[in-house]
Amino acid sequence: MPSGAAATAPEVPVPERQIRAAHDDKVLTIYQAFRPAIADAAIQAGRFVAPFSFARMTWIKPSFTWMMHRSSWGTAPGQERVLAIRLRREGFAEALAQACLTSFHPTVHDSYDSWHEQLRRSDVRAQWDPERTWELQPLPYRTIQIGLARRALSRYVNAWICDISDVTDRAHATRELVQAGRVEAARALVPAETEVLVDDDVRRRLGMT
Repeated sequence: MPSGAAATAPEVPVPERQIRAAHDDKVLTIYQAFRPAIADAAIQAGRFVAPFSFARMTWIKPSFTWMMHRSSWGTAPGQERVLAIRLRREGFAEALAQACLTSFHPTVHDSYDSWHEQLRRSDVRAQWDPERTWELQPLPYRTIQIGLARRALSRYVNAWICDISDVTDRAHATRELVQAGRVEAARALVPAETEVLVDDDVRRRLGMT
């Protein structure tokens, strides 16, 4: 190595299943996209109210780029408004502690029948999808999305949410920067997402081991 040259640390590969989010010790940010009537009511009330449906499962996503993929940068019908929701960390942990994977995994579940019964009874579902680049291309590792229904949905709306903000303009600005080839500028608009550490029981439950 030439004198004075600094060694470059090898890049550590991202595990196939790892929870990443913008977070600190107290709150964690997730994203959802809705039609304008739902978003407007939520912003005004500071929580989800009608016409938000409490009768169906709602899915929360810690990955901004996956949300952009799912909502086509906030342009897909019914997903024109992108919301950033800050959750209490203990609420997010409560959801993970009761989550059931949406598909059977023999290394996680004792049997197909026991998994199916757990899925039927669970108020929280977890699904791993390919993470996305800023150009929305799939990556070789995954990001989590979490479905909340019944009691878990009530807890989400009434106990876990700290605040809700509309980030639709940020989504559109990010898309414009990415399309212009200015990925680093786009990245600077969005809070960094880093690993969220979870306990061993949750890791086993979510197939992260």
